[in-house]
Amino acid sequence: MEPITVFILLGSLISVAIIAGFSSGLFGIGGGAIMVPALHYTFKALGIADEVTMHCAVATSAAVIIVNSTRSVRRHHARGAVDMDILIPKQLWRSYALWIGVGSFIAAWFIAPKLSAESLTLIFAIVAMLVALQFILGRPDFILRKTVPGGIAPPLVGSGVGGLSALMGIGGGSLSVPLLSLCNVPIHRAIGTASGFGLAIAVPATIGFIISGLGVSGRPLFSLGYVNGVGFLIIAIVSALMVPVGVKAAHAMDAKKLKRIFGFCLLAVALNMARETLFL
Repeated sequence: MEPITVFILLGSLISVAIIAGFSSGLFGIGGGAIMVPALHYTFKALGIADEVTMHCAVATSAAVIIVNSTRSVRRHHARGAVDMDILIPKQLWRSYALWIGVGSFIAAWFIAPKLSAESLTLIFAIVAMLVALQFILGRPDFILRKTVPGGIAPPLVGSGVGGLSALMGIGGGSLSVPLLSLCNVPIHRAIGTASGFGLAIAVPATIGFIISGLGVSGRPLFSLGYVNGVGFLIIAIVSALMVPVGVKAAHAMDAKKLKRIFGFCLLAVALNMARETLFL
């Protein structure tokens, strides 16, 4: 590969890392919606087989989210913005984090190698558009419930959010922040708690992708399963430095304005996913 090509690729990864780290702290979304497309195009430029580029992009993104979410949840927790009663309650079976992790592992280990990435991307794009429009156009005080539901909701909703997030290589904030907000959780607290969900998604997802990718041919060099070590190191190191900046920005902004910004960012990501799936 030409030196100029290597320089461009490294510059692209560093730029993606800066944006991903900042968005992880600002919105609690882990940065996966930015990392997955960027890694996909990077692997394609390196000549990696089309059959594994998306799997490797999603898996590497999940691994980076472990680092981003760890720093993000610690920063938000220090500001009292993580609801531990939702994340890890005393009754463990009621823990959203537990069921999110279960769904994430099953999706990465068993489902991901069997399903089309294109169809899953389109499904997520449609759901994300609807959620984004609610944030942009919906009434700021609109809620569906006064509290986050318990009972059978954690196993059903948690495993669903975890599974879909793992398959898309995202930290889950794109889904869980709107869900928490609709259950009367203040936006800053929803974002802080979502960063904890991101960690519950990323750890089991990464393990699952490592297991399901072992022995698969055509993967990039320096890969463990579907997780590429080079992409992980570059993005994880740089993006981790940007997470505190994003957290500080989130707590300095007005809640209404933050909701609108989150909505526009999510809509842009969703439209781009739909465009790539339908027209490329």
